[in-house]
Amino acid sequence: MARKITYQQAINEALDQEMTRDESVILMGLDIVGGTGSPGEMDAWGGVLGVTKGLYGKHGDRVMDAPISESSYIGAAVGAAACGMRPVAELMFVDFLGVCLDQIYNQAGKFKYMFGGKAETPVVIRAMYGAGFRAAAQHSQSLYSIFTHLPGLKVVLPSSPYDAKGLLIQSIRDNDPVIFLEHKMLYTMEGEVPEEPYTIPFGEANIVREGDDVTIVAFGRMVGLAAEVADKLAKEGISCDVIDPRTTSPLDEESILESIENTGRLVVVDESNPRCSMASDISELAVTKAFSSLKAGVQTVTAPHTPVPFSPALEDIYIPTPDKIEAAVRAVLK
Repeated sequence: MARKITYQQAINEALDQEMTRDESVILMGLDIVGGTGSPGEMDAWGGVLGVTKGLYGKHGDRVMDAPISESSYIGAAVGAAACGMRPVAELMFVDFLGVCLDQIYNQAGKFKYMFGGKAETPVVIRAMYGAGFRAAAQHSQSLYSIFTHLPGLKVVLPSSPYDAKGLLIQSIRDNDPVIFLEHKMLYTMEGEVPEEPYTIPFGEANIVREGDDVTIVAFGRMVGLAAEVADKLAKEGISCDVIDPRTTSPLDEESILESIENTGRLVVVDESNPRCSMASDISELAVTKAFSSLKAGVQTVTAPHTPVPFSPALEDIYIPTPDKIEAAVRAVLK
């Protein structure tokens, strides 16, 4: 049975249901309780934006506040996963990846390869990402392309409450390290989500809109903006295929290429900085594997190659907008 809940509630529900189902699932992070040993809901806020609120009251010491040392508790989560637990560690902001990157890419991401496939590390690392929250340059970046570049990691970018729950449950049950990235501007987004647990397979894109004129590939929060543009252009008789890959690693290349072969035109919408980004990766995929189908040069809509500004006026210019997406679609149609 589906009812409308927020993206934030969908993540909380997925964690709750998986912790109830499997006692090996534990949570670790900064302030995810709000003070270990607190007497109840009044003190146990559940993280900086309340995503894990209520879980300490239900699951007790399996929800653990960590010291302000990302390298220590991310390393502990990786070690616990290697020893049979299924930790979900919250890296409060993805911008803090530099503090604990060795534990993620040099340890968790390499164990299975280095031990001949015999070692499993079922750890999930959740993190907030994205601009628009007025959180300045050190708390607002979209760094999923960095994780995507690293072999051994699976990278998940849910764009709706439905996807957030299904993809998080899949992440927790997966036997490989998963980077699960939540756009902080989507937390209040509402959508229909089934009450019962369900999973969404990795590497299977969601075709958000169907069309024959232009393919739009978008990631995370940008999926909703791309769909908004597609709906507007449909009134003019311009039909767009809007593709949400859901995961950047593994990537559903087949769905993207099939769409490009049908439309002959590609726009990629990516909130991250342009150099070595998912926008450049998808563009390369189109040029190397669907070049003969292209009727126009690929258009990309990205953030500029600068840090995220703190000034609200500048931050609004920094983020890709529906107007910029629409302009890119019209450019490929010319």
